[in-house]
Amino acid sequence: MLHSFIIQEKVVYSFHLVCRIWESPLLLAAKENNVQAIRKLTSDGSCDFHQRGAVGETALHIAAFYDSTEAAEVLLEVAPELINEKMTSELYEGQTALHIAAVNQNINLVKCLLKKGAHISTPRATGLFFRRSSKSLFYFGEHILSFAACTGNEELVSLLVENGADIRAQDSLGNTVLHILVLQPNRTFACQMYSLLLSFDKEEGGLGPLDLIPNNDGFTPFQLAGIEGNTVMFQHLVQKRRHVLWSFGPINSILYDLTEIDSRGEDQSFLELVVSTKKREARHILDLTPVKELVSLKWNTYGRPYFYFLALFYILYMICFTMCCAYRPLKSRSVNQTDERDITILVQKTLQESYQTYEDQLRLIGELITVIGAVVILLLEIPDILRVGARKYFGQTILGGPFHTIIIAYACMILVIMVMRLTSTDGEVVPMSCALVLGWCNVMYFARGFQMLGPFTIMIQKMIFGDLIRFCGLMAVVILGFASAFYIIFQTEDPGSLGHFYSYAMSLFSTFELFLTIIDGPANYDVDLPFMFSVVYFAFAVIAALLMLNLLIAMMGDTHWRVASERDELWRAQVVATTVMLERKLPRCLWPHTGTYGQEYGLGNRWFLRVEERLDSNKHKMLRYAEAFKTQDKEDADKFSGKLSLDEHYQFKKEPSPTVSRSTSQSSFHRGWQILRQNTFSHFRGEVNRALEEEVYHV
Repeated sequence: MLHSFIIQEKVVYSFHLVCRIWESPLLLAAKENNVQAIRKLTSDGSCDFHQRGAVGETALHIAAFYDSTEAAEVLLEVAPELINEKMTSELYEGQTALHIAAVNQNINLVKCLLKKGAHISTPRATGLFFRRSSKSLFYFGEHILSFAACTGNEELVSLLVENGADIRAQDSLGNTVLHILVLQPNRTFACQMYSLLLSFDKEEGGLGPLDLIPNNDGFTPFQLAGIEGNTVMFQHLVQKRRHVLWSFGPINSILYDLTEIDSRGEDQSFLELVVSTKKREARHILDLTPVKELVSLKWNTYGRPYFYFLALFYILYMICFTMCCAYRPLKSRSVNQTDERDITILVQKTLQESYQTYEDQLRLIGELITVIGAVVILLLEIPDILRVGARKYFGQTILGGPFHTIIIAYACMILVIMVMRLTSTDGEVVPMSCALVLGWCNVMYFARGFQMLGPFTIMIQKMIFGDLIRFCGLMAVVILGFASAFYIIFQTEDPGSLGHFYSYAMSLFSTFELFLTIIDGPANYDVDLPFMFSVVYFAFAVIAALLMLNLLIAMMGDTHWRVASERDELWRAQVVATTVMLERKLPRCLWPHTGTYGQEYGLGNRWFLRVEERLDSNKHKMLRYAEAFKTQDKEDADKFSGKLSLDEHYQFKKEPSPTVSRSTSQSSFHRGWQILRQNTFSHFRGEVNRALEEEVYHV
């Protein structure tokens, strides 16, 4: 993947360069590593060594890009001021020759540039090509060290750090080289390079650890790994922070550092960031140790009991509000009816008439409880809106976004009812009926506390705010067209015989009922109907009943399948979101700190989670073999190899083992491999090698 990025850069870069290179003898000589041509141009005295190509590059940039090391050395001799020149085009702005040499892993050219005085920390490649975006496949940061780190070349990174490269440098997004490594697709190289850079970190002058520096969004590299769903890097960092207490066979007792994982007391909770991100890969973090164990412990110990109590309390609160609505103050109507369609017999009492009897006093207590509850809801919701942001708070399904909208709308309706009651304004039935619907619908929010029902609430939300909204757009067009046709057809007919279409508004409503098959064809067959009614009604029946409704069923079926395939992930995410919500809103005295304090084990003022893990038998055997394969003392290896020497026919040539960097260093054979190989040969010759059993299994 890394090579594909570099190839992509070269393709794009070469496309801009090729036309201009052939026009300039100097640029062409730099490309072809033609030292003699460069010296000839120097002796002529007519060549401008500061000339630039199509994208603002100098001859030194071209020499570095095409690995023309000899040409670059000659250019530095005749024009040493080119060494820190930056490209000037908007696409590649800020890139120096050292940037290019680092990406190409041309160590000889990097050494040459450093020897000639190239700046390491100050140059920043800020062009559009180097900026991070959703469509960009190339993000190596802006600094030379981050370019080198993203190539995975340890020798090159060590060389730059030894020559003064700033490992704490941050780009325009605030990302350090560790943040940038988290974002790389080649995660194996990124993990090893991450460890190498941390080995260079020295906390001097009151500076904190390198891996705790946040970017502009406030994320540390560890948090960024969780948000991006980089499970490989996340596990790598977790393993670096763990402490093994004891091991007994395949059983290990391990202390996991909860720094940056536990959500207690943090403005930006790591768990909340993971569940609120749009990347599905991030939810896989919730199934990894120690996050899985931490969430399970919190939920089972405090989260589940508090959530169930909150659900019970809310249901009792809604029952109280419903009773207040059912027994609201009404009196007989004193004004005579003015329309035969008017069937109203009771009207609302004034404020002075509403609280006179004993039953009114009981209702007043319930109304006060309802209003206080609405105020408390707003006081609890508004701070979270300001902290998270309205778009994220109301838009994230996992966080309960639609339910937050419902509960805030309910609380506002309660306050509107209170104002109308105090001012004796008629029409309180409108906000009251809306509040009843919203309040009871919000009970579905508490279904997330049950593993069977939780994912279905998400399914309902996705169907309502996804499938149903799109379908309603199509439905509105169909209803508008056919309702207009029905109204025009019956416009000349007697409205007394065809009441469903006597006005345009009634035509819209009747067509809507027809669309949902709530009513049958609204026609009076005792009279002669227009011929066009039969034609239009037939077309409407085919489109509405056969096509549109089955389309809605298919859309909802697809949503059901997608949510059902993710139900376990969604359940874990809902549990995490609910746990974080309760942890923020409940007093600290009701939610003690989870885990073990580090001072009990001499590990400082940090909190740890103790987890006992059982290794799989096959994995345990592999680890024992790996321990046997560790490099032993060379003299012991030679001594032991002499005891197990074979005939010359069975001697094999040693091969170098691969290394992470592109350096030429090679590793020797491990003692365990020698034992295993020699035993295999002895088995082929009919011999039994007891030394293998002693050496491998008695480590």
